[in-house]
Amino acid sequence: MSTWDTRRRPDPESSGTAGDLTAMFRNLCRSSPWKWQSLRFEYWDEPFAEAPDPAAPLVRAWLRRPGALRLETPDGLVLHSTTGINDSRDGLYISSTRKSWLLPPHLVAPVYDDGGLVRRRPEAAYGEPGFGNGRFSAALDPVELAGKAPAPLEFPGANPVEVQGVRRVEHHGRPVLEAEVSPTASYRASDPGAPLCLPGSNRVRIDLETGVCVASQSLAEGSTDHGHWIRILGVDEYMLDDLFLAESMNLTDVRRHISWDIGA
Repeated sequence: MSTWDTRRRPDPESSGTAGDLTAMFRNLCRSSPWKWQSLRFEYWDEPFAEAPDPAAPLVRAWLRRPGALRLETPDGLVLHSTTGINDSRDGLYISSTRKSWLLPPHLVAPVYDDGGLVRRRPEAAYGEPGFGNGRFSAALDPVELAGKAPAPLEFPGANPVEVQGVRRVEHHGRPVLEAEVSPTASYRASDPGAPLCLPGSNRVRIDLETGVCVASQSLAEGSTDHGHWIRILGVDEYMLDDLFLAESMNLTDVRRHISWDIGA
């Protein structure tokens, strides 16, 4: 099987035991940058048990890597739209820092496991566009739950979180891995003010196709309102630049039929 096919294999059949599922969970948390390029979804900055409250506020999002993001209210009001996605990068490169020259993740090759998930991430220009708080970006690439590579066998405490009870469930009709995770002393949230998991037990769900953390909730008493919820609506759909600009460039959406009226 080719690398392209392997990395998109959504549910490796070889993972059946508890140990296999735990390893699969961690590798899935590392895999998001290589599993999709564009995503359309709805986002709630609060947790739910099984389904969102119809009255709960949400945003609709269109995201195209790298860095293009559009957010709307359910009524179609634009809350955020990327500007400058076509700006020159010369100022960044002139700064002459090593980070300036890192390649996007999809242009570098990670180490895959037998199921096509990422076992070890290479050095690259990681980072997802954000809105509100850092949990939005962390959910799109939940590597903070697994670390960039497996912990050495002699240092099991080096894993960022302890993982228990991994099982396959569905989330809005999509297959996900659900687990209870508890942060260790090695856990480092990408945004300390909005981590994916709080001290104590937390329930998280990772989408099998995309590697996105579609749900998180603290199970500790007094903090069960901490978490988020995502409903994925489309993966790798074609998205025009016009969608992410503050002012339309009046480009034609080539997906739509153009009618030609011929006069008599």
